[in-house]
Amino acid sequence: MKVLLINGSPNEHGCTYRALKEIADVLAEEGVESEIFQIGKKPVAGCIACGYCKTHKKCVFDGDGVNALAARRGEFAGIVVGSPVYYGGPSGQLTAFLDRFFYSVGSSSFAGMVGASVVSCRRGGATASFDRLNKYFTISSMPVVSSQYWNMVHGRVNTPSEVEEDGEGLQTMRTLARNMAWLLKCVEAGKEHGITFPAAEPRISTNFID
Repeated sequence: MKVLLINGSPNEHGCTYRALKEIADVLAEEGVESEIFQIGKKPVAGCIACGYCKTHKKCVFDGDGVNALAARRGEFAGIVVGSPVYYGGPSGQLTAFLDRFFYSVGSSSFAGMVGASVVSCRRGGATASFDRLNKYFTISSMPVVSSQYWNMVHGRVNTPSEVEEDGEGLQTMRTLARNMAWLLKCVEAGKEHGITFPAAEPRISTNFID
């Protein structure tokens, strides 16, 4: 079992990283491998609805990590998405990345994969950002892992030392990691006994037009 941790902050070792690192450490204690993927500081294009991915099975934009990570989708049983809060929402780089990542791979490819999101902020906007990120999971038939509180840590931009002072936030990350490890192990145990993820019905798409 391996969990993908996506750091949506341009700062490689900032507050968001500190939250993800807490999760990675506890996952390791639970016997679950993880990998932190850093989006970085380079521009990330948004989806232009060109339809290229429908025929080519990859995004028309290349070189920013979306296609490379999408090609490795099968390596991971779980995903944790982390973001700083900018203007009451998650990083624009991250949402552009996730829009293309989820759409080019296809929601059905993520069905049954365990998901969670975490956010870091100085003061406000955390719950709105948290809600925004969780929507990628809930539209993709992904079980969402919970914790003891909403998954957030607090600290000024690129000041992970302040996150160290957020005892409750870091505990929330540890609880999240243990819950994720438990759920992943339950999924594996179920598979060993013939319990598989429910088959999807043929998709119904309703447009509200007469």
